[in-house]
Amino acid sequence: MDQKRQVQEQFGPSALAYVQSAGHAGGPDLDRLVGWGRARGATQVLDVATGGGHTALAFSAFTPTVIATDLTEAMLRAARGFAAERGMASILYLAADAEGLPFRDESFGIVTCRQAAHHFPAVLPMLRQVSRVLEPGGSLLLQDILGHEDDECAAFILEVEKRRDPSHVRSVPRKEWVAVLKAAGLTLIDEAVMDKVRPWDEWTDRMRMTPDAKADLERFVLGASARCREAFRVEAEGGRVRAFTDRVLLLRADKA
Repeated sequence: MDQKRQVQEQFGPSALAYVQSAGHAGGPDLDRLVGWGRARGATQVLDVATGGGHTALAFSAFTPTVIATDLTEAMLRAARGFAAERGMASILYLAADAEGLPFRDESFGIVTCRQAAHHFPAVLPMLRQVSRVLEPGGSLLLQDILGHEDDECAAFILEVEKRRDPSHVRSVPRKEWVAVLKAAGLTLIDEAVMDKVRPWDEWTDRMRMTPDAKADLERFVLGASARCREAFRVEAEGGRVRAFTDRVLLLRADKA
């Protein structure tokens, strides 16, 4: 199946669950992006792959124009409803592919992209589009799962992610992010790494895993090497996985 169609089929039925997800709704990662954004003071912000719309909503509190795009129309409907419930009707929503943003060159002072890049077939085409639509001096504010540098741990978590969400492609390591940002004409200005705790039941249920698939995945995690379980701080009790912890990378990269 085409990767983009797979994303739409995977996330359309889960749209409301993502709107309601506490891990997406806020936290220190979103606070850091907002802090960077406030300091930049852009009048027009584009939120790419908005998902539940939490980032767009946060930026709309201090930005005159916010446009939120997503490949999945069900996500856009859920995000629009979420914002309307909170009295924010000024955000514009548009179905669009991150690899083909339908905007003029140099249209935005800030582009945000949060918790989405691991679903893109490749990140460089998206970054080139971001660079194109950014004004000179504008900023990309991005957050995504940080790819593990160790091959065994990277393979382990990739298998976990893809069993839970077949539309997951891969999490990019920091060194690769630096290289692709440069290739897209963007300069890394600031960065941060934060831990992200994933409560097991909430994390798996959000993607509508069947009981059998969830049980198989749990057995896979519990049967992994101690090295991998320790790398992701797998918490288990009574033969059940309770949570694990991965890391997210936050980047601010500017266009010259």
